Order: sequence, then structure tokens, then C-alpha cells
Amino acid sequence: MASLGRHIIVEYYDCTPEILNDVTLIQESMEGAAVKAGATIINSTFHHFSPYGVSGVVVIEESHLAIHTWPEFGYASVDLFTCGESVDPWISYQYLKEAFEAGHGSAVELKRGEMALLTRKDFDVKQLRDDKSAEDGGPIRTKDVWFTERDDKIALSLKHDGKLYDEQSGFQRVEVYNTQAYGNMLTLDGMVMTTEKDEYVYHEMITHIPLLTHPNPKRALIIGGGDGGTAREMLRHEGLEEVVMVEIDDKVIEACKMHLPTIASALEDPKLNLIVDDGIKYVKEAASGSFDVVVVDSTDPVGPAEGLFSVDFYKEVYRILSDDGIMITQSESPRFNNKVFKEIYEVYGSIFGQDKVYCYLAYIPTYPTGMWSFSYSAKGNAHPLNGLDKEKSRTFSESQGLSYYNEAIHESAFALPNFVKKMINQ
Repeated sequence: MASLGRHIIVEYYDCTPEILNDVTLIQESMEGAAVKAGATIINSTFHHFSPYGVSGVVVIEESHLAIHTWPEFGYASVDLFTCGESVDPWISYQYLKEAFEAGHGSAVELKRGEMALLTRKDFDVKQLRDDKSAEDGGPIRTKDVWFTERDDKIALSLKHDGKLYDEQSGFQRVEVYNTQAYGNMLTLDGMVMTTEKDEYVYHEMITHIPLLTHPNPKRALIIGGGDGGTAREMLRHEGLEEVVMVEIDDKVIEACKMHLPTIASALEDPKLNLIVDDGIKYVKEAASGSFDVVVVDSTDPVGPAEGLFSVDFYKEVYRILSDDGIMITQSESPRFNNKVFKEIYEVYGSIFGQDKVYCYLAYIPTYPTGMWSFSYSAKGNAHPLNGLDKEKSRTFSESQGLSYYNEAIHESAFALPNFVKKMINQ
């Protein structure tokens, strides 16, 4: 043996972008390359970064295989480092070239630890067995695969056990991950939309506050909300005669019915009029004064939701509200997306009147910064606090077994931190 290790620095070009952006496929390919070369895997850790890119490492008894991908360029950079003579890294090189469907690849091999330059050192070391070792002293294999949503300032990472759903619809990339901390998680274009473990915060707060302060709600409209959580919460209110939900992307509905059934449980309810269509178009064609409550359950102002953040759209929502109608929207994080947050309230104030628009907050762990805002805009005399019957609210919360909303949360949600009040001049 002329050296301690062989280090191959690899570049793959013209790879299939979808492959390079699939963290589960990358993890399986890298582990497969290690096994094919004769290595023994100890641990693997992989992260997917939103909107694209995968980083990961497979730790082997003989050293490691590491990767970072740039799907937008069809490019992957890989390090293959093996010690001893039992593993051939060039087998891994060829395996990965085929797995990534690379147009071509290049590699250079370095000899690490030239034996002619080394002298063996004698030293005494205690042999300790840690909790990662098997009874025979050998390593226990572990695996970490992570989804990461990030921008240039912050990131959220969740460990998951694989992807359950992955479809490119006509509007966006729809994915469901099986996360270890929050259960199944829906993402759209790499952004977290909802998870099984914390979804109730968003859905209870976007629905019960307007429905428990409107004097007599009969017809309600949901724009978006394809996961079904807002519809589920609305349908708890027996006084509603009809709930209309307009979702543009049928793949979101399909994914949630399949993998988030507790959230999507009301999508088959006969009281729900589910329409797969453009919400902007629906609102424009709806009759004036036809809805008592309109909930705009949209994603962030990108992709198919971009048109839902426009003056013209909100003017149309105002038109279709009844005289005491209420519009509720998710209005972003005042800490994370403060520019959009401020602009939203300026728009609402110009349409409904500054004294008719109210901000309230809830705390959702998987949303950027955890602090999330909602807007309450009243066309008539409805008021989020003056219109609250606390006893009715308490009875409703208890009878429905709600997990977040109650009469005290309702009131306290409108108590804004000073920095938020300053941002929207309240």
C-alpha cells in the first residue's frame, strides 16, 4: 500500500435537474455507490435546501462520500475518499454518473498520506464503546435526511423519513414529506404549507375568529385552502348554510387526501361546494353581496398566489361581501416578511377604511420566525372584539375539542407588540 487513502474529486455535468433536487434519490444513490464499491456504511446525513440543492455525506468505515448539487445548472460536486485497498472509489464514480444521468463527468485522483513520508507512532489509547456501537463493538448504522427551507438569512430544517408525494402540477411543485417531528408535511415549491402536528393553529385562527364575531353568517367562501383544514374548521359551525371553496390546484387536494387525511377530512362533506378553478376568476364573477365571510387562505405572494395580493382582487372581495361581511387573510410574518406585511395593511385600509382593518397574531412553529399574522377586515359593523360573545366562544371551543382557539386566545391575539403596531400605524 503506497498511501493511506485515495481521494477522488469529481464533477458531474449536464445531469437531470429533477434528480439533483431530490434529496431522497440523492441519498439512495450515494449509499448505493458506497455499497457497490464495497464500503461499509456507518451514517448518512442529507439536506434538501429550498428551492433547490442537496448537500450530504455518507460516512463509511473506510472514510466518506460527500456531495453538493446545483440542480439549476445540472451540476454536482462529489468527493470520494477511501482508506485502505478494500474499496474502489472509481466504481462509485461510475455508479453516480449513471444515477444522475450525467452528460459527462470529470475526476482527478489524489493519493493521501504517502507511506514513504510517514512514520508510525506508538501511543496508548483506551478503547471505549459509545452508544453508537453494537454489542460486538462494531458501528451502528444511522441515517439522517433533512428538508431545509431557507433564504439568505434564516432556515428551517426538519428530519424526515422520505417523500410520500411529489408531483409537478400546472402551477407548482407539490410534495409531502414524512417528518419525524411534525408528521406529514405539505410543501409547495419548497415552502412549508402545513404539517399534521401544528396545522390546527393556523386553521382554527383563520376561521373561528370571523365566524364567532359575524352577527349571523350563512354563506362563507374560501379562496385556496386546498389542504382542507380551513373547510374542516368552518364546517364545525352549524349555522352556516353553505361553504364554497375554490382551489386552483387539484394536485394539492389529491396530495392532502392521500397523505394528510386528518386535515383534508371535510373535503368530501356534502355541505362543502368544492370548486377546482381560479379563485380570482371566481370572485370576479360572483354576485355582489353574496358572502358573509371570505377567507383568503393563500400561500406566500409568489407563483399561483401572486394575483391574490393585488388591489383589484381585494376590491372584488369587498364587492361580494354582504353588508356586515368580513374578509380574513393570512398576512405574512411581521418579523420575516415585513415589507409585504406593511403593504397588505395599506391596501386593506384603502379599501375597507383604516378603522375597519385589524391585525391579529398566532404562533406556528414551522412558519418563518414562528410569529404569523392574520388580517380582519370588516365591510360593515362587525368587530373582532366588540362582537365577541365570550360565553358562546368558550362553549364552542370546549364542545368542538379545539386545540388552540378559545375565548382568551381570541382576545389576546389582537394585543399587538409595539413594533407590529408601529408598522401598521395601529
